[in-house]
Amino acid sequence: MRIIPAIDIINGKCVRLSQGDYQTQKVYHEDPLEVAKQFEASGIQYLHLVDLDGARAKRLINHSVLEKICTQTELHVDFGGGVQSHQDIQMAFECGAQQVTAGSIAVKNPLLFLDWINQYGKDKIILGADCHNRRIATHGWLENSDWEVVDFIQQYKHQGVEYVICTDIEKDGMLAGSSFELYQEIIEKTQVKLIASGGVSSLSDLKQLKEMGCEGAIIGKAIYEGNITLKELETLC
Repeated sequence: MRIIPAIDIINGKCVRLSQGDYQTQKVYHEDPLEVAKQFEASGIQYLHLVDLDGARAKRLINHSVLEKICTQTELHVDFGGGVQSHQDIQMAFECGAQQVTAGSIAVKNPLLFLDWINQYGKDKIILGADCHNRRIATHGWLENSDWEVVDFIQQYKHQGVEYVICTDIEKDGMLAGSSFELYQEIIEKTQVKLIASGGVSSLSDLKQLKEMGCEGAIIGKAIYEGNITLKELETLC
């Protein structure tokens, strides 16, 4: 299972939210590049980078941060947040992203999302399936849709999606454990390469996600708050 630390960006700074609420933002570092370098120095190979400004504005904003991290580290970066157009996704890849996570566009403009799958390849596009009470949420979790999360993933699995990041918004940033039952259901019913996100609070959470068959696990606040240390992660990378 891939260990994937997360860096969320607002105003060019490394922040974390609780349950996706922008009013709860806490700044952990002024320079996301320095955080990325710390991850890399600890043996981390992957990074989940989210442009929260972009998610809210519905267009890519913090592309300069993405470019700095991609050009000054060897991290495999998947990037999301505000990727809503051909121009956005092209810029993300030109800035060095190895993969792009797209969620809102898969709800609002399925044809465009599927065009990206065909154009860039299923290994380059990750379906973002963030949910609240099992309903898909979009645009930085500020809008809700009628899509049930498992149905949403299954629909796109049939159309070529291979990688999925699923965040249970109620768990995100709460350090109370992941949505193990939901993730187990998704894996069993869809057979996608599932990257679990939200709520990871301990090494035992990571162990359980690995045993369930998750392809990857994203860790955010647990690192920044010291619940899981980079030294501990070194043994897993």
